[in-house]
Amino acid sequence: MSNSSSITEFLLLAFADTRQLQLLHFGLFLGIYLAALLGNGLIITAVACDHRLHTPMYFFLLNLALLDTGCISTTLPKAMANSLWDTRAISYAGCAAQVFLFPFLMSAEYFILTVMSYDRYVAICKPLHYGTLLGSRACAQMAAAAWGSGVLYALLHTANTFSLPLCQGSAVDQFFCEIPQILKISCAHSYLKSFWVVVTGVCLASGCFIFIVFSYVQIFRAVLMMPSEQGRHKAFSMCLPHLFVVSLFISTGFFAYLKPPSISSPSLNLVVAVLYSVMPPTLNPLIYSMRNRELKWAVSKVISWMFLNSEKFPLFFQK
Repeated sequence: MSNSSSITEFLLLAFADTRQLQLLHFGLFLGIYLAALLGNGLIITAVACDHRLHTPMYFFLLNLALLDTGCISTTLPKAMANSLWDTRAISYAGCAAQVFLFPFLMSAEYFILTVMSYDRYVAICKPLHYGTLLGSRACAQMAAAAWGSGVLYALLHTANTFSLPLCQGSAVDQFFCEIPQILKISCAHSYLKSFWVVVTGVCLASGCFIFIVFSYVQIFRAVLMMPSEQGRHKAFSMCLPHLFVVSLFISTGFFAYLKPPSISSPSLNLVVAVLYSVMPPTLNPLIYSMRNRELKWAVSKVISWMFLNSEKFPLFFQK
């Protein structure tokens, strides 16, 4: 019998048992991590430096890229280090940091995606009021509300999780410290105390989901009523990337947390966790850049600037 006061470290779930597979996973996730950093970094740089992208849509996209960068940086580096050094350990403080940062960044990203659906709704359904409803102050307030709500939500979950005594060891059946897996090693009678926190999260997630669905119902209704085929094509081009990102985020998250217990297993939980924690931050920059000419042009401009100025940074561009 152990409790949280006597635990100094947790043991994470390993990706593989053999050394060769561990190194293979390290190389694979290193490539994914660098691709995510590069993609999101290019979007952040392009939006920040190109004055033509200083609009509400790209402002929220910049926030999304920042959250994606933080999200994948919370989980993958420690998992890669464990695979490289053949260990499973993570300190108590490191585990607590992951328990706080991951729900904070994921919930803030969900709120930002909800705000982005409102931005698309106003741009298509109320274009004459776009400048009034989505001025610089309103955008800053909505972004701050999304980040602040994420902090409060994560604090609520983290405080609740680590207030429960841990009676079933320190082995976590996941490659990072995830709240449901921490709750599984808590005392059985204390597990029910987290019920009200789960209900709060479900209510917030459901409210955002309903708002997104309502926004897109109104958007599609307005688009289908447009007389110009070119106008409909432009409207769909504006909305489809966001809709794809929302679908990817919600589908992977819902499957991870709402899948039937009968099909649950450590290996399946590991694969699903990779899908919803690693894939969206990596694919989001590609999805947003695919059909957006302005963003592709700005990103290509940043890349060209990097190569043209490589002589000023020889150590950085040596390889």
